Amino acid sequence: MQQRLFGASSEKRKPAAEATPPTPARKQRGHGPRAQPQLPVQEVELPLDEADKVCGLCGGALKEWTGQTEDSQEVSVVERHFVLKRYRRQKYRCPCGCAPVTAPAPPRLIEGGRYSVDFAVHIALQKYGFHLPLARQERMFEREGLVVDSQTLWDQLSALAMHLQPSYEALPAVVFASPLIHADETHWYMLDKGPGKKWYAWTVACADAVYHRIPPSRSGATARQVLGGYTGVVMVDGYAAYQTATKSGADGPASCSLVFCWAHVRRKFVEAERVAPVCAEVLSLIGQLYAIEADLPSPHALEGEQRTAALAQRLAVRQEKSAPLVAAIRDWALAQRSLPGSALRTALEYMLGLWKGLTVFLSNAWVPLDNNLVERQLRDMVVGRKNHYGSKSLRGTEVAALFYSLIETARLRGEDPGRYLLRAALAAIDNPGTVTLPSSSD
Repeated sequence: MQQRLFGASSEKRKPAAEATPPTPARKQRGHGPRAQPQLPVQEVELPLDEADKVCGLCGGALKEWTGQTEDSQEVSVVERHFVLKRYRRQKYRCPCGCAPVTAPAPPRLIEGGRYSVDFAVHIALQKYGFHLPLARQERMFEREGLVVDSQTLWDQLSALAMHLQPSYEALPAVVFASPLIHADETHWYMLDKGPGKKWYAWTVACADAVYHRIPPSRSGATARQVLGGYTGVVMVDGYAAYQTATKSGADGPASCSLVFCWAHVRRKFVEAERVAPVCAEVLSLIGQLYAIEADLPSPHALEGEQRTAALAQRLAVRQEKSAPLVAAIRDWALAQRSLPGSALRTALEYMLGLWKGLTVFLSNAWVPLDNNLVERQLRDMVVGRKNHYGSKSLRGTEVAALFYSLIETARLRGEDPGRYLLRAALAAIDNPGTVTLPSSSD
């Protein structure tokens, strides 16, 4: 318990010095002034008061020294404020007696509603991008002059999600078009009755898209439903539901194959090292695998001949450098003796039980060493769960899955999530059913 509360994260463990090639020095982190290229600059002139324009030596009048100033910077804040816009739509008529013509109204999130589209986008981004519960937003808005209750805020979120539903439903096709995807799950609370029930957020992701869904089960049948008919390679942890979902059965062979995560293997040995110092050797070997991967090009951001060359380089380097390390890890594991039920035995059995899927990266250049990409995409859901605890209804789970998926996909593609949500919502309001996915900054 003390290790969990106060110990260092296993992800920050440094490999042995001899096992790690030299890396370029990182930028020094400190509290000095940071460049602020995104902030608008406001020039403020500070002249002397008339009474102070007197020379302290001779008593004469001071004259302005043209072009000479002493400059400094100050970061200030302009508080957010809300405005009540009153639209006056001009009417027109013709002396011929035809029907009057009225200027069109701006796009509305809800027909006849009182709140703008950008207001709803702001609420969504605050809740699902920055983890602020609606009740907390309600109190913040009241302090800033806007009186609104959390139910009204939820109504805006639900309406915005309806317009964005086609874009959300387009995400699985984008994810499953990748030759390799990542899958993971975490719990999510359904708070409709009593203390709540534990549902599960399932996530599939590729290099530039994320798709979440929140069903009530964590079973193999749910895993099969999440993966659908995907025919590529799926990177997962050791959770048995994925293996159950991809087993060949009476209906034919499995449509996809599984590869497993070295980071999860490493964590098992980090836990065991406290009672079995011999684990330091295998941790050093795994660290060397990661050091090799750090110098390899990523094929995801490349196309055509460049991608082909990157994949060939990854495969060649892995065969030359990583394969001997993997063999050494297996030899070390088979040479160990441990007691049944011990932490070392658990770590060894975990690794050897998944060995076939752990070594696929040696023959498939697309496969990374770990499942960290999808774990990063689950992080916002975990932080949000700690702040607003979960969802109060089935509709709440649907809206949460939609916004987390679209916001995180926008971040992966380098587009500002707020600008993307506003752009997609306005397009869908003008033309219902429009699919608008985040644009890539590449």
